[in-house]
Amino acid sequence: PEPVAFANLRGDICESLAQFNFLYQVSTATFVFLDKIEENEHKILTSLQDTTSKLFLVVNRRDDGATEDMMSIKKKMETLHLPKSNVKTKRTRVNTADFSEKLCEAIKTSSTSATTIDSMLEKATEFGLSVDECSSDDQKKAAEKMVKDIKVNSHYKKQQLLLQEDNWKKLSQLEKEECRLKNSGDSGLEEYKAKLQEEQKQIKEEQKKYKLSEGMKTFIDNLSTSDKEKRDFFLKWMKLKLDTQSRSKLSALRNKFKEASKAKDAKVMAELDQTFLNASLGIEHYMREMGLIYEVSLHSQESADKMSHLPGVAAEMLLDGYPLELLDGDASNIPQRWVTDVLMELHKKVGESSRLLVLTVLGVQSSGKSTLLNTMFGVKFPVSSGRCTRGAYMVFLRVGEDLKRELNYDFVVLIDTEGLKSPDLAQLGDSYEHDNQLATFVIGLSDVTIINIAMENANEMKDVLQITAHAFLRMKQIGKKPVCHFVHQNVAGVSADSKCMTDRQHLLDQLNEMTQIVAGMDRQPSVKAFTDVLDYDIEKNNWNIPGLWHGTPPMAPVNTGYSEAVADFKKNLLETMKSDRSNETTQIPEFLEWMKSLWKALKYENFIFSFRNTLVAHAYDNLCKHFNQWEWEFRKEILSWQGEAEIEIKNADNESQLGTWSELVESKKSEVSSKIQNERKIMTKKLHEYYQSKDRHVNLIEKYKIDFIKSINSLAKETQQSVSTKLHCILELKISTEKAQDIQRQYRGVIEEKVMKLLSDCKDNKLSDEQLTDVFEDMWAKATANISGLKERDITRCVLMQLRKSFSNRNVNEELQDVDLKEAGRGPFKTHKGHVQKMYFNQMVKHWRTGDLQSFTDNVIESCTRFIHDKANTDGDYHDSFTRDLLEKINEFLQQSDKQHKTNTKYEIDLKLHICGIATREFLKMHRKYLSDNDPNTQLHKYKTQYLSDFLDLYKERDDCQRKATDFARFCIKPAVEDYINRSLGIDIVEEMLSSSHSVQYSSRSFFQYNIQKELLHKEDFKSFVKYICNYENYVKDWIYQHIQQKMSEDKSLYKLKNKNLQIIVKKVTEALEQASKGENGVLLPNNTESIKELISNMRKYLIKDISLSVEDEKTILFQIKSTCHPFIDSLKHAIEDLKAQLQQDLWKSEDIIKTLAKLPIKPQDELFKRVFGCGQQCPFCKVPCEAGGKEHKQHHAALHRPQGLGGYHYVDSGKLMETLCTTDVHSERSFRNTDTKWEFHPYKQYTTYYPDWHIPPDPTIEASDYWKYVLVQYNDKFAEEYKAKPADVPKAWRSITKEQALKGLKEAFNMV
Repeated sequence: PEPVAFANLRGDICESLAQFNFLYQVSTATFVFLDKIEENEHKILTSLQDTTSKLFLVVNRRDDGATEDMMSIKKKMETLHLPKSNVKTKRTRVNTADFSEKLCEAIKTSSTSATTIDSMLEKATEFGLSVDECSSDDQKKAAEKMVKDIKVNSHYKKQQLLLQEDNWKKLSQLEKEECRLKNSGDSGLEEYKAKLQEEQKQIKEEQKKYKLSEGMKTFIDNLSTSDKEKRDFFLKWMKLKLDTQSRSKLSALRNKFKEASKAKDAKVMAELDQTFLNASLGIEHYMREMGLIYEVSLHSQESADKMSHLPGVAAEMLLDGYPLELLDGDASNIPQRWVTDVLMELHKKVGESSRLLVLTVLGVQSSGKSTLLNTMFGVKFPVSSGRCTRGAYMVFLRVGEDLKRELNYDFVVLIDTEGLKSPDLAQLGDSYEHDNQLATFVIGLSDVTIINIAMENANEMKDVLQITAHAFLRMKQIGKKPVCHFVHQNVAGVSADSKCMTDRQHLLDQLNEMTQIVAGMDRQPSVKAFTDVLDYDIEKNNWNIPGLWHGTPPMAPVNTGYSEAVADFKKNLLETMKSDRSNETTQIPEFLEWMKSLWKALKYENFIFSFRNTLVAHAYDNLCKHFNQWEWEFRKEILSWQGEAEIEIKNADNESQLGTWSELVESKKSEVSSKIQNERKIMTKKLHEYYQSKDRHVNLIEKYKIDFIKSINSLAKETQQSVSTKLHCILELKISTEKAQDIQRQYRGVIEEKVMKLLSDCKDNKLSDEQLTDVFEDMWAKATANISGLKERDITRCVLMQLRKSFSNRNVNEELQDVDLKEAGRGPFKTHKGHVQKMYFNQMVKHWRTGDLQSFTDNVIESCTRFIHDKANTDGDYHDSFTRDLLEKINEFLQQSDKQHKTNTKYEIDLKLHICGIATREFLKMHRKYLSDNDPNTQLHKYKTQYLSDFLDLYKERDDCQRKATDFARFCIKPAVEDYINRSLGIDIVEEMLSSSHSVQYSSRSFFQYNIQKELLHKEDFKSFVKYICNYENYVKDWIYQHIQQKMSEDKSLYKLKNKNLQIIVKKVTEALEQASKGENGVLLPNNTESIKELISNMRKYLIKDISLSVEDEKTILFQIKSTCHPFIDSLKHAIEDLKAQLQQDLWKSEDIIKTLAKLPIKPQDELFKRVFGCGQQCPFCKVPCEAGGKEHKQHHAALHRPQGLGGYHYVDSGKLMETLCTTDVHSERSFRNTDTKWEFHPYKQYTTYYPDWHIPPDPTIEASDYWKYVLVQYNDKFAEEYKAKPADVPKAWRSITKEQALKGLKEAFNMV
């Protein structure tokens, strides 16, 4: 039977006369519905021709005025000569169904002459109607010519769409193999990678020779027109012609494929699948070819200029609603540069306002995914069940201005994918992997994922749930949180609530089951349920939608319930997105970054360990920068408080009992504990506020939040312990200083008594100054002849006692019995096999190299020796905490190396004895210097000149006011001011380094690594590379130290910082003097001698947290003062001004930065080191240091790993240094063995079995690792000599890497481009 078409003219024909006349002329029969015929209708109907056979009147007879209406109709019948059979009257009593049958009969008996749509063209033009064909003739001819070429050329696709054929597919396979390295055979991995890269390069060179085919030239020319209407016509004609062409070809192939599928003949299926792909040809293939032409054109400037407009054309098409291919399913690849440039063009065209709500539908093929999207958003994704193309397409829908503010989005992006569990691919080997890859990719890009469930087969449903659960698990692990809705299609009627809930609970049970399975596959045992993976509400995230058809199509009517249910779902979805502003919106640049990261990770077998995203890296690095700043603010606050507390303890009344001082220290410990907790809360609050911000992609790094919270708690605990130890040291120092001052005080009293007696003896004699001086010298010699010094402690015994305590729970007393620490550690420490655990000895004989352990030991000794010198060079006395801290440092080193070196207790004892021997001698020097500086005889001798001046002034009765004031400034205020300058200087230098041109280097560990490696490259010094790799801690300390020296020597920076502190403290002292000169009532102190003591006591009270004015020095200076208070105040003011000028001059002349740094109580190099060094862990394969933020992170990671040979690793059999990078190895089929595996081979892919706390993703780009490849090539022989191995077999391609390329790779690795 011939098809019948019905046309309905809506509205009144009087208002659409041209359209009515057109329809009348082209129709076989015209049915006019009316109540009566008035004048207008009369004119229209009278003007018609051939009314007898074509015109039918359908009269709706009304009860009121029926006679009059029917008279007008009878009259018109006579005029038009209409037979009675051409008039059908619907009376009110007539059943509608019966009347419908009468109309059907009338249609059947009408003329059976057929017409074509093409023949209607002339009539439409005649009536002045706009006809596309009339204004698109050129586009139609262009499309017809292209389709004609297709018909006459059976190899059209291969010849005209050349770029998407074999080379494009082979390139995709090579890229995947470069990631997975499954077919490397016996080749070296890096050599094999280089070979794959060379093959890719050759293919790209072949592609460069591509010349634009005639078909693609026509296509591109028609698309490149500035007339959008012409472009639309051309695409419409192309689609019509290509669909017609494909329909006839693909039908037979589809039937053959179904037969092969039933027979489960995989070989025939694969062949048919390829034939099917070759035969499929649509606009999408031309668009794909255009994208590849653009990518290839970028290889040469000339062709790039010619094709530079194509992304703009495609962007305009996207804005017009045309889909863009995101993932080429035929080749399983993405033309990344094409997609990137198209979307960036779109981003520019919309004024860089491109906030995206990305929505994806996933489900089984032919389950109504595309129909669902089409119904929800009025788009036109293909809905045929044929597989003409594979992959994923996206459509951009502009959000209206009214909704834009509410939704907070500019576009809704719809991603339509091929179906999962396709019958076409089910028999092919990589079906699950293909589906898994597709699902992970689109879910990773989406904000909302709709899982479309429309199947009866439980096994198929389980497979789909497993695939999607796997994808969601991966998203959770990389910090992406999509919203998920399950849509159950073809639900018959409205189920009862109880049954509905039962079905949903059953779905959740299945989801939980599938989640446990995929969690096992990805080695995530903590994940037990689907709700552990993402937020899922059994009621809010499930939707039941009835079937689209009432019955079996094509004759079945459409079910209006389908549209209503879909509309309800869409409304709820949009309302949810309006109310949910928790996630920050993604713009096109971020969307593209996700696309690149997801696709790169999917090329590897292990997605989670392969995923690295620039947005995540930037977000994490930004958090690290802020965290480092918060940590320094925390440390600075506590260090400043510690300095003030130290002064308060020093200023404690010397005449008080020891118990009073101890109470003061305990109160300070309690105070600092509260302060640390308060600072911890402030830091934690800053972290929470940072995570609440919406502009830093913080949602991507949510999983790291707990790590930073742990690091804050660890910092608080570590600081509490450090400050408590420091306060205890200050108390010990106060006690030992007081002992020295007791002796000094005793002899000072004797000397003052002798001076007064001498004055009395000489008063009656007239003696010259020379005679008086001789008499005084004689008295002084006799009075100080028998002053006893301070008793020297047995430092050797103290250190040995702490050493024994460190072994208190282990049976090693015998080894520590006859130990002479004074002689220990004088020669070099030599490791030997007796230092290794016996249980590993036999296994390690073949593999053990003394160089490994010896190098480690040398580094430990060097690091500990630096620690000892830092402690010993400070002004103060030895304290047992120094040895405890030293032993703790050694333990940390031993803990780090235990896995690698398997050392025994003998090694630990020998190493600690060696280092403690060095410490004993240095700490003894420190102690003796302290005793010398605080020796009572030395201290008294310091004031000999002053006592002589007092004696002469008293004898001559001279005014001593100015001299006493000057002495007070010189001996009391000056040391305190100098101490204040140095005490604050460490913090000031750190602040200066963090705010200067060097600041970016210390902003985060990643930035620090980048800068230090860049400097290494420019230095080109082999020894520096070795030290950086093998002795990282000491290299970093030296590097920071040198940078501080450099910065402080620039532009008198050190002087400026010291002078700033000088101005601050002199101002405080001057203000304190001003306040101290007045009593409690604000009135000036009485002008008598006694008021001077009160004046200085008041000054000390006002400056109690700033400086410590020595009580003993004060008493010595004020001995027998005759001046009154007011002149003394004036003289002291002048003395302080003179002191300030003198100190300024001294500071200006002082250039010894090293000496200054050595004397600082707070070492700026140590504070900066803590900021950038981190946890200190190194990669188990290549020794690259961890760059993770904080100290308590779950996983260590680094931006750039290096060839393992640079860390001293070599092949056991050949003795050659290993050239492979661990970023390559961990994704290969290779194995490794070491002490951790007990020298048994273990797959690199499963490295987390032994190193679960290390995350080693692939390099971000091929070029990223060029830096260390270049270093290995440049110094291959020298590294071999250093490690006592043979040079590495480096791939030939590495030898062509230049220094500039190495630097470029370094920038890429650390996201500095």
